Amino acid sequence: MSEDIKGQCLCGAVQIAASVDSPRLRACHCDMCRQQTSGAFFSLETEPSSITVEGPVKVYDSSDWATRAFCGTCGSTLWYGTKHDDAKNLAAGLFPNAGGGVLKVEFFADQCPQGYAIAGDHRKMTTDETIALFAPAEE
Repeated sequence: MSEDIKGQCLCGAVQIAASVDSPRLRACHCDMCRQQTSGAFFSLETEPSSITVEGPVKVYDSSDWATRAFCGTCGSTLWYGTKHDDAKNLAAGLFPNAGGGVLKVEFFADQCPQGYAIAGDHRKMTTDETIALFAPAEE
């Protein structure tokens, strides 16, 4: 059964609401996520059609296949988006207790700096596996 959750950026100017069903956390270790967040980017899997956003959102085209959004006031990371399907992978830190999520997968695990290693029994996808998932080859 879905649960509605609400979150906000650091200053509260951006308000986000979404529904989650069996909340799952994902961590990304790619170079861009580490540059943006100074660590792994943790996102919370939500029901895509349920996401509502209010406030001063800025969106940056970070690659040919992805965007990154942040609060225009405080700079808090809001989401990582994929262009091919307009998906928003919401930052888990926006929600109390990370939306109740449990870590299920790490992306770009082969790029994870030694000091950032995450313990646990969850899937660890390589760079090639991650790119195949998020940037499918056009046929």
